[in-house]
Amino acid sequence: MRTGKKKIAIVTGASSGMGRECVIQLADRFAGLEEIWVVARRRNRLEELEKEVPVPLKVLELDLRDELAFAELAERLEWEEPEVKILVNGAGFGKIGGTEDLALDEETGMIDVNCRALTAVTRLVLPYMSENSRILQFASAAAFLPQPRFAVYAATKAFVLSYSRALAMELKPRQICVTAVCPGPVKTEFFDIAETTGEIPLYKRLVMADPKKVVKKALRDSMMGKTVSVYGFLMKAFFLLAKIFPHDFILSLLFAK
Repeated sequence: MRTGKKKIAIVTGASSGMGRECVIQLADRFAGLEEIWVVARRRNRLEELEKEVPVPLKVLELDLRDELAFAELAERLEWEEPEVKILVNGAGFGKIGGTEDLALDEETGMIDVNCRALTAVTRLVLPYMSENSRILQFASAAAFLPQPRFAVYAATKAFVLSYSRALAMELKPRQICVTAVCPGPVKTEFFDIAETTGEIPLYKRLVMADPKKVVKKALRDSMMGKTVSVYGFLMKAFFLLAKIFPHDFILSLLFAK
């Protein structure tokens, strides 16, 4: 499929956090990539990233909350007709706080970025993906269990996990592997933004993971064909517990006052 086309990766949320780390590790580990398309709002961050990787980057300054961003991405894909070997949906947005404490645009913004944009980008890119390609969808361990004071964010990540698992089955005949990446809290600026409206619980601070290790495992799990990537013993135990015990019981333990 699409032989002779430029082999590329596309990474959203590439200006910071795990999206940025994905660009660095993809450029270092996947010699067959001729170019990486990096998508984010902050052009200056993307241009700085160009100096740090050995693979050419195509900078796409797009705000995935804006409908026009999808039209521009579609136009770029149609014009260049690349062969997309790896898609990383790393863009994400979260705010901590009770439902009545958060602004309406903050709550709907999480849905727009975490669900709508992820779905749109995936749909736009799929026709350009060939056999033995990979999609990494950044979900979260928050997908395993409802999260009071993080309710909308956790719900959006549950969507990503469910959508990714279904997509993995749909795309199996095309030999396209889909992996939902479900880390616990990760030491990135994500929480700097999230905590502008509230503080994360202490138990989450104690299990903060290194983004380099999370991304390394995610890429390894994707290469192994896993549909879900969970980093760390504690998060794996949490994943198992959320399957075994009623959610109301776990919530009563974690959020008891």
